[in-house]
Amino acid sequence: MDLGSWLRSLGLAQYEAAFRENAINEAILSKLTAEDLKDIGVTAVGRRRVLLDSIVALRGETPSSALTELAKKPDRIGGARPEAERRQLTVMFCDLVGSTALSAWMDAEDLREVVSSYQVVRSVAA
Repeated sequence: MDLGSWLRSLGLAQYEAAFRENAINEAILSKLTAEDLKDIGVTAVGRRRVLLDSIVALRGETPSSALTELAKKPDRIGGARPEAERRQLTVMFCDLVGSTALSAWMDAEDLREVVSSYQVVRSVAA
């Protein structure tokens, strides 16, 4: 593959000399990172993105599969990336007259019993 032609096809011919000066060939191209591109003078984020997306396409991957592979790699700190993190979340919504004032001076569990008993009475009455 001719890197000069490839860069010209992307509209990035101005980086042809930089690629040549930094001895970037097809084998190295597939391993380039955003930091590498910065080091050789590709300062515009948009141009780096075009290059990185095109490199992914050359490898025959879709951008989403490349991200999936990236997610499998270990964290920079040294350990493996953690799986999904679970967090406990409690949400309560009461639309009763005076329920806000009740919640200010009642224990949350006691208030829940009051609201539950209200709901039971309402469901029986309906």
